[in-house]
Parts: sequence; structure tokens; C-alpha cells
Amino acid sequence: MQAALTADGYYMQEFNKQKIFWHSRRGMLELDLLLAPFAQEVFETLTYEDQLLYSDLLEQEDQDLFSWLLGRQVPADERFGPIIAKILAHKQKPA
Repeated sequence: MQAALTADGYYMQEFNKQKIFWHSRRGMLELDLLLAPFAQEVFETLTYEDQLLYSDLLEQEDQDLFSWLLGRQVPADERFGPIIAKILAHKQKPA
């Protein structure tokens, strides 16, 4: 990630889309089917805060992501709820 100066003088991280896409490919088919299309089709349209949140989500263990995205468990970190909802909503959109 690189930093860019915002209008208010703060540095904001710029995300490398290819790196985000690569980290979205998990090696678990079920996760790949949810995360890779989301990264490819939606990530750039997210707010900066949601991009950070998605990046944080990708740092979690595959088994946790699997449980959360299939609704088997709720993440202990409540911040992940909205981004998980966006990932699932994207999957529900007709092709």
C-alpha cells in the first residue's frame, strides 16, 4: 500500500487492487467464490473505511471467514458485520 495526501493534509493508504485480489484468493473454493468476485468487482467502489475493513477482514483465518460468511458464527469483532453483509449481498446479485 502507498500513501496519498488528502485535501485535509492527512495521509490515506492507496490499495493495490492486484494485491487485494490476490489476498482474496484463499485456496478454499467456497471463500474464493465469495471473495474474489467481490474484490474484483466491488472493492474499488467501497469507501476508504470499507476498503480498510475489507483489508483487515482478509487478515483473518480461513476457517473463521468460512464460518462467518456461511452464517455459522458471528465475528467477535463487530466491525466485520457490515463488510460481510456487503460481500453476501454482492453474491446474491443476479449475473
